[in-house]
Amino acid sequence: MARSRHPKKAVEAAVTYAESKGWRCDDTGSHCWGKLYCPGGQACCRVLFISSTPCNPEKHARQIKRTVDLCSFEAE
Repeated sequence: MARSRHPKKAVEAAVTYAESKGWRCDDTGSHCWGKLYCPGGQACCRVLFISSTPCNPEKHARQIKRTVDLCSFEAE
């Protein structure tokens, strides 16, 4: 089943970027909109919580992209 789209365009673009890098999105959050999971598992990175109504969507999107870019997981 396809995930739902985030209501903020900048955050949706960041989630799509993370998915293109192998991260898995679970959009069934209760308080938060969803979670992003690193392809390396918990040993590599933490789980990213995606806010449903961030105060500053552009900043939230930059934080998501930064964490994805700093991920130390390397596919073999």
